Amino acid sequence: MGDRSQQGWPTFFVSGGGSGIGRHLARTMAARGASVAVFDLKVPDEVMAEIEAARRSTDQRVSVSEVDVRDPVALASAAAAAVADIGPPALAINSAGVSINDLFAVSRAEDFEKTIGVNLIGSRNFAAAILPHMTAGARLGLIASLAGITGGYTYAGYASSKAGVIGLAKVLRLEYAPEGIGVSVICPPEIMTPMVEAYATTMHPATRALKDVAGTLPIDVACQEMLAILAKGRFMVIPGRKARRTARIARYLPDRVTQAITDRIVRRASSRVRIPS
Repeated sequence: MGDRSQQGWPTFFVSGGGSGIGRHLARTMAARGASVAVFDLKVPDEVMAEIEAARRSTDQRVSVSEVDVRDPVALASAAAAAVADIGPPALAINSAGVSINDLFAVSRAEDFEKTIGVNLIGSRNFAAAILPHMTAGARLGLIASLAGITGGYTYAGYASSKAGVIGLAKVLRLEYAPEGIGVSVICPPEIMTPMVEAYATTMHPATRALKDVAGTLPIDVACQEMLAILAKGRFMVIPGRKARRTARIARYLPDRVTQAITDRIVRRASSRVRIPS
């Protein structure tokens, strides 16, 4: 479970690999010489071509499964098929996720349930599908969010789901350590993906202000840093200096201090919102 920076990971499994962070990670790992298995609801042909083009060698295999992470049976079957195709995963990252955000007072129960279903239940299903195929020295990474540590404005479903992913990862780390399988949880700040860019057009000013405290990372920088920290065998993976500082503040300062800071940020940002009469 130690430093993998020199020997690398020969096989890489990733959910959510059809877009965003998962897509970028798949391409990056192919460029590093890994065979790659991608799982997503939809994997466009250009994504498959992109990953194949990034390979160092044609001996590297690329496996694609179109599957919903909320379906544990289908996901387990897809994982087994990928193992038969490219071999057991040396590194696997659950990147599938959704972000449906609004003020709690006007949010919909079905959106909350979908967010929990994809982000938290999906993480559970991915872990259950992948871990039986892992051997000593392999590592599972679950992408949560800095919001799972700090909370966030308009993030009731998202922050709840990501806090749950952190709790899940803590349990899995303990239970699989005796088998030599490492488990990490990845808690990034805002990363510029198409999903984030679309949300930016409707984001509440208070949400924006809180995000700015932790900073925003380009997707390439975020993914490279994630992989570098995972290679060191760390449990908590937080890319970005400002994000790590924010996490330390949330963990180590008294609640009354962090609450005073965030309350002030939200008040100032919300004062710029025009309330309809």
